[in-house]
Amino acid sequence: MKKNKSRRNFIKKSALIGSGLFIIPRNVLGGKGYTAPSDQLAVAAVGSGGKGTSDINNAYNKGKNRVVALCDVHPEYAKKSMDRFPDAKIYKDYRVMLEKQKDIDAVTISTPDHTHAVITHACMERKLHVYVQKPLTHTIAEARLLRKAAKENKVVTQMGNQGGSNPGVVKVQEWIDQNKIGQIEKIFAWTNRPVWPQGKNLPKANENEKPKELDWDLWLGPAKKRKFSPGLHPFAWRGYWDFGTGALGDMACHILDVPYKTLKLGYPNSVECTTSTTYAKMWNADYAPEGCPLSSVVNLQYNDSPYAKNGIKLVWMDGGLTPDLPEFLGDDFFTKRSSNNLAVIVGSKGAITSRVYANNPTLYQKGEKPIVFNTSNVKLDELHNTKWTEACKAGYNSKEHLALTSSFEYSGPFTETVLMGNLGLRSRMLIKKDVRGRNIFYGRKKLQWDGPNMKITNFEEANKFVTKSYHNGWSIPV
Repeated sequence: MKKNKSRRNFIKKSALIGSGLFIIPRNVLGGKGYTAPSDQLAVAAVGSGGKGTSDINNAYNKGKNRVVALCDVHPEYAKKSMDRFPDAKIYKDYRVMLEKQKDIDAVTISTPDHTHAVITHACMERKLHVYVQKPLTHTIAEARLLRKAAKENKVVTQMGNQGGSNPGVVKVQEWIDQNKIGQIEKIFAWTNRPVWPQGKNLPKANENEKPKELDWDLWLGPAKKRKFSPGLHPFAWRGYWDFGTGALGDMACHILDVPYKTLKLGYPNSVECTTSTTYAKMWNADYAPEGCPLSSVVNLQYNDSPYAKNGIKLVWMDGGLTPDLPEFLGDDFFTKRSSNNLAVIVGSKGAITSRVYANNPTLYQKGEKPIVFNTSNVKLDELHNTKWTEACKAGYNSKEHLALTSSFEYSGPFTETVLMGNLGLRSRMLIKKDVRGRNIFYGRKKLQWDGPNMKITNFEEANKFVTKSYHNGWSIPV
């Protein structure tokens, strides 16, 4: 049988040669690294400047895919992307892009937090695969909706917390499963952010300073209508509740991914917060309910983890605050430059630390020399994004899709746990008049959370922060 098969192949090749026809691989026709158009993904970007520049470039994947459309409310800000992809069609309004451009397969979304959900949901309703910057959404209700919509529309999804694809996460999981640090007792995590304005109300409007090409109404999207305020675009929006999620929303998706994923934390059961003293000055202009706090401490309690008998407490700090850590980590722990953005998983026999983006996780066992798993040479942005594009080609529920480290099936609940901290911070700042007419804080300090039903059970007023109002004709079915 083998001889007959070989003979048939020889006759087939001989006939083709005799007829002057040759079979040449596609990669030879197009040169090294060539990908045929039929094997390329047609990708578009909403938010093409700033972080969107690298997101769409990574989705392009060195020519393995095609960039067919670029959308940005401020084209001048996205000039670098537009110069790199001159054949892409240019839009200001993503709704126009989705209506007119029918050849799109997948979209990267790199816009301010308050617009993530409305844009992402619209794309998924059109069966487009999506890659969305962190945090996935602006509210808990939006995160729950996007997870559901991804399933219903059978699209491949990924949140842009690139550290999720770091091999360091796998190493930490290995250490946890091997019981290297014993029963888990507590998690500490912190960041040196904010490095943008926080602790203040929104800046005053000045329409004379608005960039000529910026479509301010489109930038506002579902937020309250307001005149242009210098500084919000393109960066400082992060520190204001109407548009951003503060230091916690910006950095926790990078720093908390390792403990949340490896310890299988799920929904928190309670949240308890403390904010900077700026907010305590309610009797003068320093009271700033429009801005995220200068610094904060967020305590989340998780009762259900396979790695702890009595639950796990997670303590998050930002604005330069740092926790009291176990002595075995060393007196010089906070003098190291790498300690600015860190997560520490503390167990009965030791601790595991991981830097931002899950870099260089380190195992500390009491009385032993620390073990460092070096990940410094991993190109995380590229790896995380290109894994998504390859999964898009393979299709929904393919092995490539199921192997993604931050699809909405995971990053939806993970984002909810991050935003639960912000819910606690905002409810902590609620004020009312006392019997003498003075402003007092009346938000309860510790909130009990019913995760499956998305509800605070012991302080009804706090539930208004589970979702938000949508303005100017924008809506989403939350």
